[in-house]
Amino acid sequence: MCNAVSDRHPDHGRAAQLVSEACFYSGLRKVETVVDGKSQAAWRPKAVYHYIQDHQLKPDFVVDITAFMDKKMEAIKAFKSQFYDPNSKEPESPISVKNFFDVVKGKNAVFGRDAGFEFAEGFNVERTIGVNDLFQLK
Repeated sequence: MCNAVSDRHPDHGRAAQLVSEACFYSGLRKVETVVDGKSQAAWRPKAVYHYIQDHQLKPDFVVDITAFMDKKMEAIKAFKSQFYDPNSKEPESPISVKNFFDVVKGKNAVFGRDAGFEFAEGFNVERTIGVNDLFQLK
């Protein structure tokens, strides 16, 4: 899992590209990597999933986060210096506006709506996703 492929903050898209490239290179058998004097075998993850951040991207799939929505908001609010503070002297940014948390919750509600969840997290994937049981899809 890594950043969105496209996002308001340009570093997020760049980080997503770096992760994707690193995953590719890590699977090349002719590239030898050594850690603490020991060779590592080539390995590549089955998929790279990009969580959707600021841009309004259409998700390839969503995951029900209804039971964890409060925890997600709590985790985001732990970075309080980046968000709305009526006493702040810092310039306003897209994430420091008063309604930012409403926007986050609203986006998760929209992602969940089509799948029948109260809240969902949206993801994009670089390859076609396969399923073993068609009847397990929501």
